[in-house]
Amino acid sequence: MTKKREARCRKLAVALKVRASPYLQTPGLVSHYCGFKTANSVNLSDLVQKNLTENMFGQVKLSDTAEDDSNVYVFQISTMSQFSTIDIAFISGIDEKTADMEDRTNTLTGSQLTTLLAEKHVAFDEKFRECFNLSEENDAKTLEVGKAAIGNMLGGIGYLYGQSKVYYHKSKHHFLHYWPAELYTAVPCRSKLPWGQLSDEGFHQMLIWRWDFRITLDIVGHWLDLMNVEGWIPREQILGLEALRVSNCTKIKHDHVQYPDVVNPPTLLLVLCGNKFFLYEKKFNDEESAEIVSFLEAWFQWLYTSQKWKKEGSFYWRGRDSTTVQHSCNTVASGMDDYPWASHPSDDEMHVDLRCWIYLAADCMKFITTFLQRKKNDYSSIVHQLSDFDDLNKMHYDRDHKTYLDFGNHAEKVRLVIDVGRGIRVTNEEPELKKVPHVGYASLFPFMSKIIPPHSEILEQQLDLISSNELVCSDYGLLSLAKTSSSYMTPNSLMNQPPCWRGPIWMNINYMILASLKHYSSVEGPYSDKARDIYVKLRNNLIRYICILVSC
Repeated sequence: MTKKREARCRKLAVALKVRASPYLQTPGLVSHYCGFKTANSVNLSDLVQKNLTENMFGQVKLSDTAEDDSNVYVFQISTMSQFSTIDIAFISGIDEKTADMEDRTNTLTGSQLTTLLAEKHVAFDEKFRECFNLSEENDAKTLEVGKAAIGNMLGGIGYLYGQSKVYYHKSKHHFLHYWPAELYTAVPCRSKLPWGQLSDEGFHQMLIWRWDFRITLDIVGHWLDLMNVEGWIPREQILGLEALRVSNCTKIKHDHVQYPDVVNPPTLLLVLCGNKFFLYEKKFNDEESAEIVSFLEAWFQWLYTSQKWKKEGSFYWRGRDSTTVQHSCNTVASGMDDYPWASHPSDDEMHVDLRCWIYLAADCMKFITTFLQRKKNDYSSIVHQLSDFDDLNKMHYDRDHKTYLDFGNHAEKVRLVIDVGRGIRVTNEEPELKKVPHVGYASLFPFMSKIIPPHSEILEQQLDLISSNELVCSDYGLLSLAKTSSSYMTPNSLMNQPPCWRGPIWMNINYMILASLKHYSSVEGPYSDKARDIYVKLRNNLIRYICILVSC
């Protein structure tokens, strides 16, 4: 390494200040560095670990060396005081003749930085209250958790670039690469799921649009740009080295190959329709509006036609196979992967949640095309058909369970046994076509879709289900599967994978249920007071639960 580069690293390391309590003596800083030339940003941890050395006192430190033409520098800063605050200033134009280094550093650190941070903190608090219509009457802990939630959500937005794997049976490896694509999106979890997921993104945007609707428009546009000529959007976007590295560490790698017949819930439509912000703001000219509608119509048509069943008005999620290593075949298309659907997949299935998703999508498309005066396709007939309460009840309502169930080829006496080191499904009775007797989130989709008339006794039954501690109600939110289900909190395989949609609480579904409770509490009917009481209790439970999780 040249002397000039060594000097630059030393000055970068020196351009650090420690601020501590005036009542404490601030110990000196010790700093070390290393530099790497690498095109791969996901292997930095490995590079740093290899660079670490141990001195004669047993202290581990960086080597104070850098490769030629390094494009990544790592600094190690040590201090004995746990009360210290370290200001790090990045200053360009450093050379041996720089005379104003100290002045430049002082303008970016210390009291001036503290003042600026305080101003930004106040601005953030004001915007938070304005965006979410919150008052000081809310509990301080609740407000703090809410700020952390929006901060974490915004921090999970990233730019991805790469190619998805799409299933193709004639290729050597049974997949082809999608075209090179970029994606601006939020991700479900930065550490474990650092890639875009179509069904999750609509729920992300229900929060993000309130903070900055321009971010939402940008993200929705990126997702629509991934649509192929048929209107299909790959549900998972594992793009870039970091996403590939993390996905290769998971146990179910085959899930990351995208299948062209597998869709995902159209949650992005709920954002565009439910909030109407992008329409009322008049941000688009006629040409842009026409382009947006053409994308959305292609997406809806693919969803509607590709998932239809042979019976009019019924639908089933594609992508379920006859695996024998799971208790019930995962249904990744639904977004509720291990939820207990029919035990033996077949073309005779009818999924109540999918029917409701398509109803919601059609209703959104009806509103959007009407508002933008782009009524090329009439969605009224689809909305009318799928909102037919009697037809819905004939297909999915079960009098014994007093709720809505899926239909399919099902056997209850199914268990997993260990055979040659893996789980094998054993069926102790012949499956038969019937309603699948598992009550859970899927049972509540007609309620979430607001299809149930406010005077119907079925609405009261749905409210009883939501509020029953013996079924899906808990002190922390609504469970994904009723406690009476034979699959409650049981793993779907013997691969050390805990249950996901077999009991655990999911905030996105609880949010949709809260929205429906608020709706039914505000419309005239005999159950409005009951809906209001359940709304208040569920909302308080969810807020308290999240605060507990954050505090842990």
